Formats: sequence, C-alpha cells, structure tokens
Amino acid sequence: MRLMAPVLTASLLVLGVAACGSGSTGTTAAPKPAEKVTLTIGLFGDFGFKPLYDEYKKTHPNVEIVERVTQFNDHHNNLIKRLATNAGAADIEAVEVGYISTFTAQPQKFHNLKDYGLDKRQGDYLDWKWQQGLGKDGQSVLGLGTDVGGLAMCYRKDIFKKAGLPDDRAAVGALWPTWEQYIETGKKFAAANVAGSKFVDSPGEIFRAMVNQAPTGLYDAQDQIIVGTNPDVKKAWDLSNQITQNGLSAKLAAFSPPWNTGFAKGSFATIICPAWMTGFIQEQAKDATGKWDIATVPGGSGNSGGSHLMLPQQGKHPKEAAELIDFLTSKENQAKVFKEEGTFPSIPALYDDPSIQSFTKPFFGDAPIGKIYSEAAKALKPQHLGPKEADVRVAIGNGLGRVEQGKQTPDEAWTQVLADVAKIK
Repeated sequence: MRLMAPVLTASLLVLGVAACGSGSTGTTAAPKPAEKVTLTIGLFGDFGFKPLYDEYKKTHPNVEIVERVTQFNDHHNNLIKRLATNAGAADIEAVEVGYISTFTAQPQKFHNLKDYGLDKRQGDYLDWKWQQGLGKDGQSVLGLGTDVGGLAMCYRKDIFKKAGLPDDRAAVGALWPTWEQYIETGKKFAAANVAGSKFVDSPGEIFRAMVNQAPTGLYDAQDQIIVGTNPDVKKAWDLSNQITQNGLSAKLAAFSPPWNTGFAKGSFATIICPAWMTGFIQEQAKDATGKWDIATVPGGSGNSGGSHLMLPQQGKHPKEAAELIDFLTSKENQAKVFKEEGTFPSIPALYDDPSIQSFTKPFFGDAPIGKIYSEAAKALKPQHLGPKEADVRVAIGNGLGRVEQGKQTPDEAWTQVLADVAKIK
C-alpha cells in the first residue's frame, strides 16, 4: 500500500476579513483569492517528486511548481555561477553531498531554514545527515536531506551465468568481501570473454566508494586536503587503476549517454549501487526485468551520494518554498519516493518500518531492497567533507580518466593529480 502524503499545517491561503461596520450586524467579506505563486526547483535527474507536487497542490491550489532539470555537473556548476552573480538560481535547489560543503560555506547566499521553523525537523534525521546541511557556523540550517546513498553492488545475473560465475545474490556477495577479491573476480570474468560485456562500467565510482568507506577521506577535520598523505586514498587509487590495467572497465563515464545505454545493452556486469541507482537502472534498462540483482558491496557498507534541498537568497517566495521543502522531505514522502524511485530515506525511524523492511522489486528479481539498504544505512559511518570536496574529486577523476584512456601511467597520473589538487584553495 502506498503511503499518502501528509498535509502541511501551515497554509499558503491568506483570508481577508473586512472590518465590522457600526451597529450590531457586522458583516464579513468573502475571502480574497490567494496570490498565485510559482516555485522553481532545480534538480539533477528525476527525484521522483512529480506525484508529490500533485498531492501538494490539492491543498495549495495557488502554487505552481516548475522543475528545472539538468545534468549532474552542469547543475552544480551553474548554481555556483548563479550564486556568484546573484542571478538565475531557482527558488529551491537540490545539492548532492559531494558539493554540499561548497554551498554551506556560503551561508550568506541562502536562507536560514530556522527562520521558517524547519529546525523542528532535526530530530527526524540521522545526526550526520543533519550536520551536513548546517552552515559553516554550525548553527544556520541551510538544507534538509532528501536521501542517503547506502552502498550495495548491482550485477547482471544473466551475464554472470555466461561467465560461469554464481548468480545467487548471497553467493555473489561472498565472492568479494574485499576490494582485492572483487578485482580477482573481475579477472575470472574477463577470462570468460563474454561478448559485449566488461566487468564494471569504469573505475571512478569504485574509487569514490572505497574512499567513502575509510575513516577519513580527502580532507581532515581541520579542512586541510590530505589526498597526498592519506594512505586510504592512495590505496583506492591503486586498486581503481588495477581495474583499468586488467581490462575490466567498459570505459563508460558515469552519466554520459553511452553509459546510459550501457545498462540496457549489458555493456557491464557490475556497478556500484547506492539506493538511488536502482531507480536509474530501472529507467535505463526497461526491458531487463529480472536480469539485474543486488549483492553486498566489498567492504560491507559505505555511502555514495544523497542530497539536500536549499533556499537561495535570490528566491522570491522563501516562505512558500520552505513549506514545500518541509513537505517533500517529510517522513511519509521519503518513504513513498523510496518505493517509487529507489532513493533511500535519511530518516532512521523508517529503517525498521515493516513496509520498508519487506519492500522488494520485481525488476531486481524481488531482491529485498528495503532490508539491504536499511542495513547499509545503519552501518554508515559519516566522513568529514571539505569546502572544495567536489573540485578535489574532479581532479582525481580526471587522473583516473587519463589512465583509462592510455594517456598516462598510474604513477604519472598520480603525480599530476597531486599537483592539480595543490592548486585548489
């Protein structure tokens, strides 16, 4: 059964009441029609919000909601520019965790959601998820979380069979308790020479997953970049490049058009699979029902992705926009979006909810998606994110790409990565 979206207690309707005339028979004028309000919401990809808009408008008929959807990198880079020029931002902007610290370092550019009473939501959230949405002063509330990206590994059962590998999800997970064993499994897959398929899409998201599993990532707690001194980052770099060197990569950059079509074509047999990826796979590979399944990720847990909704100061209707954010991120609606789109809630009270625990999807062979991602979310250990996190990740991703394209050796690319990262201030 679908959960119904809640009705906000704060109404956008403003009733006009006429003053009483002289005498004892005062009259009340008819309510004035509510002002028409159009709210724009900037997103990267489909957040599964459209059915929620329809529900919201039943109680807020004066509100029109317009989505502006662009590609991931374009969305965030455009927002950076729009904040710098003080023009062009949407009323509500979605920000992915890799960029969140870039924007929370600019609290003057956003409305403080405390001013609209949304600090009341703190008790709903995972503590670390709430902290990610705070301004650099640790006090202002700049964003409410939509989801978290607890990790699993999605794989093609039919392609695993062709390669002579087990296809049962428990047996598959047992192949790779560590990343080293994941690569060894990839070598066995490669030896089978399955036509048209490589073991993994590309090493970029593998690198990100490995780093996200470490106690400390690209920054230390004092906001110093530690790429060159953190052994976990170098280990992730070396293992990611082993994927390329052993011919395991399909060389498909994430979110590129060839990567999108690769899901349906079976161009790769495994992919790092945070909860939100399940909805993306189902959208891109509509005719592959039952061919995909979900196993545990090497290392057992981790986080990749997850977003917040924020209010740029440029918005013309911050009160109404804040009320919409409250609605879209409510407990009931996070559960609903998970069941429809796969984005996993950032509200821990849902993790033991029977309707989440028992949730499965026929597309993934009735894999216990709710249980898998609940356990992954419970095991998450948050990592400090620095103010230029996204820029550092881009520099490293570019380095992995140069190795994949044969332009540099891993050592040459690492030297350039360190030089590029040193320029990030």
